[in-house]
Amino acid sequence: MDRLGFFDKIGYAHSLAGTNWRFASLRELLAKASPLRSGDLLAGVAACSAAERVAAQCALAEVPLRQFLSEAVVPYEQDDVTRLCIDTHDFAAFAPVAHFTVGDFRNWLLGPAADTPALTVLAPGLLPEMVAAVSKLMRLQDLILVARKCSVITRFRNTVGLPGHLAVRLQPNHPTDDLRGIAAATLDGLLLGSGDAVIGINPAGDDLQTFIGLWQMLDELIQRYEIPTQSCVLTHVTQQLRGIEAGAPVDLVFQSIGGTEATNASFGVTLSLLQEAREAALSLGRGTVGNHVMYFETGQGSALSANAHHDVDQQTIEARAYGVARHFQPFLVNSVVGFIGPEYLYDGKQIIRAGLEDHFCGKLLGVPHGVDICHTTHAEADFDDMDTLLTLLGTAGVNFIMGIPGADDVMLNYQSTSFHDALYVRELLGLKRAPEFAQWLEGVQLAGRDGRLLPATAEHPLLSMMTPRKHP
Repeated sequence: MDRLGFFDKIGYAHSLAGTNWRFASLRELLAKASPLRSGDLLAGVAACSAAERVAAQCALAEVPLRQFLSEAVVPYEQDDVTRLCIDTHDFAAFAPVAHFTVGDFRNWLLGPAADTPALTVLAPGLLPEMVAAVSKLMRLQDLILVARKCSVITRFRNTVGLPGHLAVRLQPNHPTDDLRGIAAATLDGLLLGSGDAVIGINPAGDDLQTFIGLWQMLDELIQRYEIPTQSCVLTHVTQQLRGIEAGAPVDLVFQSIGGTEATNASFGVTLSLLQEAREAALSLGRGTVGNHVMYFETGQGSALSANAHHDVDQQTIEARAYGVARHFQPFLVNSVVGFIGPEYLYDGKQIIRAGLEDHFCGKLLGVPHGVDICHTTHAEADFDDMDTLLTLLGTAGVNFIMGIPGADDVMLNYQSTSFHDALYVRELLGLKRAPEFAQWLEGVQLAGRDGRLLPATAEHPLLSMMTPRKHP
């Protein structure tokens, strides 16, 4: 009987301190091996004790990576995300690690052979469940070290993801979509050197004409001041398609996605709809240095909240969402790590671990990963926890973070990172802005050659953006 047959027929087992622990399926094994989090407890899939969790991790370490190609955690026949990941799997890229167990894979990732070129070539050969599995065997330092060796670079009007760089999404949300309020928050961010990842608005309303007004305002701002960045209005993808049809100046197309077909259905999207949106955005030809046009957001717990998790642990489902994102060659992907609430990530410790897991899994799969380092006021977490995660993610080479006035989103009502937080982590770790954006800041005398901010005088041209332009 070969090794795969052994796993197929009697499941997975490990003996620990005289107790023989058995796990009926790969799905159960992954869930029981997951570090503790409230969402898995809520779903009823978590280990019942620390001993069971350790036994599951030991058993998982012995599973061959090839097993993930023959045993799907969500059935192939029932789920288009499973079919997408399996059908597009690059076995030639997988070949160098095909003989590894999950434990072997961990050891290889931490060694010198797993350098940036090797990891870049390997990415299309990895299934999301493989990277989720190995992350469950890693401490925080392991997640950081491996993620830092991954480089995923994307381009639209500037270049994001270069080693030694950190971009910031400028998030100027307003509770009534007031254009002057949004402009004020945007000005605040630009003067503080943020906005190279994207200027992205979460609209409060659901009216196409309002969205078109937001797209036009951002486009006028970018064109008027020749800012090498991109804009995005984070509404449903169908509204963005309508905007494109109406002639709106759409740069990046946004959509929240999940790791199962049913989760995506709860968001009102399908894989074919995402493909249609990508093709529509590409047809506009608005990028100047590249054509990565998609922006995706994800978050641990979204599948469970939609009862679409198939009894799979939330971190594995999250990794599967990156498998979806990867297929569409996005410009940006970020997990909104603490946004859903303590039902899924209870406290600062769980949020910190989840943020590092998400970044690790995304980067290993070849996704241009950022993180919204955030929490809600009813979670057992505070800004000290967010400072810790920000610093660790900066060390790990995260592609981008959020920039929000005062770190408090007045429309979405949650706490994230501020423009000043970005200044802190860039100064601490010597991280640079996207090169085109950095050059622009220097050219308009908002930053010096060293990247440090310069004071803006009352006569600075950017301040005129608060004065409405007179149209003939």
